[in-house]
Amino acid sequence: MLKYLIIPLAANAVSFCRYERNMSSSKVIDIYNLKKIITWAMKENVNIQFLFPDEILPSEYADVINSVDHISIVASTCSDNTIVADADIIVFDDWNSITDFQFSPEKRYIIRTSKDDFFNHAPTLKLALSKANSVVVIIKDIDKFNETDFLRYKEFLESLVPFVADEIKNGRNLHFNLLTDRLSLTKMNNCGAADETLTYNVDGKFYICPAYCNVEENSSVGDLETGLDIKNPQLYKLGYAPICRMCDAYQCHRCIWLNNKTTLEVNTPSHEQCVVSHIERNASKMLLNELKGYPGFDNLSDIKKISYLDPFDLIEIPCAHH
Repeated sequence: MLKYLIIPLAANAVSFCRYERNMSSSKVIDIYNLKKIITWAMKENVNIQFLFPDEILPSEYADVINSVDHISIVASTCSDNTIVADADIIVFDDWNSITDFQFSPEKRYIIRTSKDDFFNHAPTLKLALSKANSVVVIIKDIDKFNETDFLRYKEFLESLVPFVADEIKNGRNLHFNLLTDRLSLTKMNNCGAADETLTYNVDGKFYICPAYCNVEENSSVGDLETGLDIKNPQLYKLGYAPICRMCDAYQCHRCIWLNNKTTLEVNTPSHEQCVVSHIERNASKMLLNELKGYPGFDNLSDIKKISYLDPFDLIEIPCAHH
């Protein structure tokens, strides 16, 4: 069931996931279409998430945007300081800009990074975790991970476990997606594109997610006039992913766009995505063990020890391996 609608307010609106934003156009969404899609969203009872561009929007857009409850997602580089100050989620694409940034405990922060930059910025990450109550790291190129990267990732996350545990023990309600998400989840909490989430683009059409808005071929899935037209919608649902629905790496993003890019199947993650998610799962188990006996953590479900990092390795049929 549809729960969220993502609305980029311009063609070059901020990216909050693994796809790169479109920097070839700065076209702003037509204000008439914006009013129509807000009305549609309210009738469908879905939550709106606005993606802002770096440039200041025309003044008449503010009243329309503020006419509905929403989540605002803004780049740290946005030139409108008021928008940044009022944003719910702030996105960093540059580690250097984190050092002097004025964090707020009420906001959520997303750091988009390459794997190499991630490995090289442990001090900066710890700084962000010490200042912000919610930090989400998105590694854009996990499809490029190799065996050496897997080992580095494991060691990196394990090295952060004592730091995060100490922050929590000192009374902080710290959210760090790579380590804390798995602690409280009891079922899959994945991407949800085309199942729980859709995107309405500046061209007046619906898309599976913002990543598809920038694809050259016709990848829209309908518009307000003709309605939604998602081909084989069941394929986007967890129930039609036999391996994933049995998996307990509940925090796995299971990115639909990345699935399609790497395996040509929207419901099948790549080997790299599976291994990275299970490394996170196992590091979360270490964190849970560190927090045992601490108030609020005794009632959390245990994370079982496993002997694999990719569930597909358990399948004996060669053609089913990815």
